[in-house]
Amino acid sequence: MSIQDLTDEELFERAQAGEEEAFTCLYRRRQAGVYRFALRMSGSAAIAEDVTQEVFLALLRDGGRYNPKRGSVAAYLLGISRKQVLRRLEQDGPQAAETAQSEAVSAAEGPLDELSRDESIQAIRGAVLGLPAHYREVVALCDLEEMRYEDAAAVLGCAVGTVRSRLHRAHGLLARRLCQRGVNYEQSGFSRV
Repeated sequence: MSIQDLTDEELFERAQAGEEEAFTCLYRRRQAGVYRFALRMSGSAAIAEDVTQEVFLALLRDGGRYNPKRGSVAAYLLGISRKQVLRRLEQDGPQAAETAQSEAVSAAEGPLDELSRDESIQAIRGAVLGLPAHYREVVALCDLEEMRYEDAAAVLGCAVGTVRSRLHRAHGLLARRLCQRGVNYEQSGFSRV
């Protein structure tokens, strides 16, 4: 059996025992998801890169805290990511949100800016980034990462019902914000969930 065929949990156990190849394989497998989540939560590529690095350093330092009964390795990593992003946004204060908004807008600048599809995408990104953190994280996990409610609850450390409730409220806020920006909520992709 190849190391790539091992489960996350098996890779985690081997990495904790000091097997570098297992850690590298787990990193390669889960790094992109951690980065995407951090980016969607913060809206900043710089923060997402820093958080991704911190998550895997924390895995090396504090991997003994992982409890497989509480959720998957992926959920554990996203839980660390969540805490790191929230800590970073709290430290940086309102400037982080403004920087994230300007990064999202500047990412769209270019020759195709006038296309309505690009405008809609930017409006959706801005609407998601404008959500309070506890709503943004359920949207990022459940809608964008397509995580099951049970796994999202494990990441967030709350009940499944809380995830469902926050997601419902987040969709309502998104519908209003997208409508204000002239984007059809029904075609945004959030209304089908």
